[in-house]
Amino acid sequence: MADLSADRNKSVAAKVSDLFDLLEPSKHFSPRDLVAIKLHFGEAGNTAHIRPQFVRRVVDRLICLQTKPFLTDTNTLYVGSRTEAFSHLTTAFDNGFTREITGAPVIIADGLRGNNSIKARVDGKHVKEAHIAADIHNADGLVVVSHFKGHELAGFGGALKNVGMGCASREGKLEQHSNISPKVSKKKCIGCGECTVWCRGGAIELQGEKRAKKAVINPENCVGCAECILACRQGAILVQWNESIPVFMEKMVEYAAAVLNHKKSKSLFMTFITDVSPLCDCYPFSDRPIVPSLGILASLDPVAIDAAAADLVNASPGNPVSQLKRAMSEGEDKFRALFPNIDWTHQLNYAEGLGMGKREYVLVDLGGTTAVKPEVT
Repeated sequence: MADLSADRNKSVAAKVSDLFDLLEPSKHFSPRDLVAIKLHFGEAGNTAHIRPQFVRRVVDRLICLQTKPFLTDTNTLYVGSRTEAFSHLTTAFDNGFTREITGAPVIIADGLRGNNSIKARVDGKHVKEAHIAADIHNADGLVVVSHFKGHELAGFGGALKNVGMGCASREGKLEQHSNISPKVSKKKCIGCGECTVWCRGGAIELQGEKRAKKAVINPENCVGCAECILACRQGAILVQWNESIPVFMEKMVEYAAAVLNHKKSKSLFMTFITDVSPLCDCYPFSDRPIVPSLGILASLDPVAIDAAAADLVNASPGNPVSQLKRAMSEGEDKFRALFPNIDWTHQLNYAEGLGMGKREYVLVDLGGTTAVKPEVT
């Protein structure tokens, strides 16, 4: 871990370089490797995302190893400023993730419409074939750079969510969030038929007379590709967010396993505990952080890095002017205070049970001191 203190001799950006070096990337990547740097570029209007200047330090280190790094993310399931590659790239550039600033090109890993996908086998309880963005799956290596923050379904979003949800294609995202087909809003549907053209399973048809025609989805024929959601320019086709929270977390972790199993020793993790907003960076705004910015973590273990980040947040005093209205003291559970019905430890325990890593860790400061896991109430 590196804290965020800085002086003329050592900037925070320099600490990013030092942390990345401690992961010994030369042992994991070879010259000419195509290395995906998995980020969240932030929705348009969001300002809590990781600063591009910090990402530049990772890029520079990878270039020194003669690898070919590129910044990447996948299109969103919901309709927003990152729902297809044109808007996604525009948003990324507007937020500063350009080649001029970061030193690396940006590639949207699941393609123009979110359907550039590969099926990856995983021996999960819920998922047997995960739908992974093709350009992440096909990359030689992976550097997962995560912004740690709250999340209304997972309790927090860290490395596991960045990989599990963030590396899935649109079809994979739908599988994690829902176990039934999308639905059509009759108020918004204008009966144009565009969705029927894109429906891979032939599950959508127009019903009704003349101008009163509306799209209808046959759940039995729906293959869950979610392409109709993007195809509808009226926003009339909606996700039914019906999956239970524990099962959602388990699916998310199984997707993360599908991505990382393919990369084995070719995956590194960095997490920024900065601007810890109460909600995900998918929102078009950033609310006040719930705790002070704490520092940056680096690890080879996605479970340990998430556990450490969560513990550090919980061990910190709460921000009294944030959405956090209780659990303000050091050592109290900030995520349970934000989302009382969500057991955020479930994603960590499930990932550990799948053999993806360990919740136990030793925190080593760049200055040489060490700390063990703090107690949380």
